[in-house]
Amino acid sequence: MAGGLVALLDDVAALARLAAASLDDVGAATGKATAKAAGVVIDDAAVTPQYVRGLAAERELPIIKRIAIGSLRNKLLIILPIALLLSQFLPWLLTPILMLGGCYLAYEAVHKIWGALFGHGAHHDEAADEPKDEDSVVSGAVRTDLILSAEIMVIALDTIASEGFWSRLIILAVVAVVITVVVYGVVGLIVKMDDIGLKLAENSTGFVEKFGRALVNAMPKVMSVLGVVGTAAMLWVGGHILLVGIDELGFHPLYELVHHGKDAVHDIAGIGPVLAWIVNTLASAVLGLIVGLVIVAAQLGISKVLASRRHAPDAPHAPSDPK
Repeated sequence: MAGGLVALLDDVAALARLAAASLDDVGAATGKATAKAAGVVIDDAAVTPQYVRGLAAERELPIIKRIAIGSLRNKLLIILPIALLLSQFLPWLLTPILMLGGCYLAYEAVHKIWGALFGHGAHHDEAADEPKDEDSVVSGAVRTDLILSAEIMVIALDTIASEGFWSRLIILAVVAVVITVVVYGVVGLIVKMDDIGLKLAENSTGFVEKFGRALVNAMPKVMSVLGVVGTAAMLWVGGHILLVGIDELGFHPLYELVHHGKDAVHDIAGIGPVLAWIVNTLASAVLGLIVGLVIVAAQLGISKVLASRRHAPDAPHAPSDPK
């Protein structure tokens, strides 16, 4: 009896150790998947504050909360089931889907750069001056989030493709919740930071007052820096997805060229690994920039052709033959 109890306790202890090891593995894989998706996360955090710009201050946090709930719904109820089904039954589709997402990221980054350099046109300016409806703001933000969230989840899934089905399910669910909380927590802090600074400046004196004013003055610069970092991150992540995807689809010279460049600097004493990372990052960003430019140029060309056809006068009718 005692021997059987001891054996049972040993089995329970072994199962507990196995469960702990599995949790460690899930935690490590979750951290790796989240880190791999960091570029898209940065852009998500940079994009979302734009939706509440121009709205009443007391409505900013409620709207961000609604967007966050929509984002979590996107990840858990739409993207997660589709991603798991694809990874289980059509895993070969993940690389092409990931590459389409990489093209989208590259396009978005170059589109932002193009807009910063040349503007978005009069239509964009007129739309910016129109009053915002909360439901429209939330629905637009959630639609944009669906694309960014899909990228985050597919990147995370690609990182943990070798895990079992249930491990993938748990890891992706954790990634969805963690990233949503982090992104929209940061967004909420960003959009209220100027209000916090203003209250400090109005209700305090001395150092606290100066700090409040500095906070208010710094926020436009913080938003600008965040936008630049998000754009750079999209170029890097999108380009890296394309670089790896092209290699996985069978075209190896491009990836091998970057790999040789990394090898050439990796053994430099002290800074070799950093230089290797810089080489890889720059190469990925350049590829993202090239692909983004091609897509934006194609979009502009198609838009011009369609616009010219819309505004072209009707062709004159040929005179009828009097005979």
